[in-house]
Amino acid sequence: MTRSLLPMPVDPSRELWETHARWWIDGFTEGADPEYTEQILPLATEHLAGYARILDVGCGDGQLARRLATPGVSVTGVDPTWNQIAVAAERAGGPTYARAAAHELPFPDGRFDAVVACLVFEHIDDLDGAIAEVARVLADGGRFVFFLNHPLLQTPGSGWIDDQIVDPPEQYWRIGPYLDEVETVEQVERGVHIRFLHRPLSRYVNALADHGLVLERMLEPSPPPGFLDRAPGYAAAASVPRLLVLVLRRAPRSAPARRS
Repeated sequence: MTRSLLPMPVDPSRELWETHARWWIDGFTEGADPEYTEQILPLATEHLAGYARILDVGCGDGQLARRLATPGVSVTGVDPTWNQIAVAAERAGGPTYARAAAHELPFPDGRFDAVVACLVFEHIDDLDGAIAEVARVLADGGRFVFFLNHPLLQTPGSGWIDDQIVDPPEQYWRIGPYLDEVETVEQVERGVHIRFLHRPLSRYVNALADHGLVLERMLEPSPPPGFLDRAPGYAAAASVPRLLVLVLRRAPRSAPARRS
């Protein structure tokens, strides 16, 4: 997915996902996107195997929820976007769905054995509130599988540079203002604008730890072959990860959360 930055409008719309839901559904679901089919869905299946009650936060059209809803596994998907939830309900496949924001989950404490959030938190304003809700609805010892666009390498302004001015020419990955928390509206396709919130990795990890979510594993997979086949210009930067996956465990509630 190629992204170009646009200046932030004075009053940025919070309804961009409603307006552009079809862009996501048509371009990234039902086998249309190799990063999902070859990498994200298999990773989620692997790291959520054995959990019987799963919550998918920001489920979109439900493609991940459907993948996880195998016999004996109850999956619930939530998303704040009507146009996503409506398609998820039409496509069915086993999960149940509700319209809800990540910072206001309509479930009791400890309701789920596992929670997954896939490429969602980059669009959420209330990071701390959303992480607190994930921790609240997770049972003690439950798992949180957290997918992000890699915050270091996908900082606004980052990208592959082919510098032909210097002698000899140099190719390198330029990193933007990584430590700054930045809100942008990006043109991801002609006529399609999506709002992103960049945060450094430490901001996520410390918020997770503050709410009793303990990091067990961190994955930075290379882009899958299907993506590289469709984006030949990216091949020179194939060692740069586009995806970050954090696998976390809910600490017992009797244990105090980490304080900075």
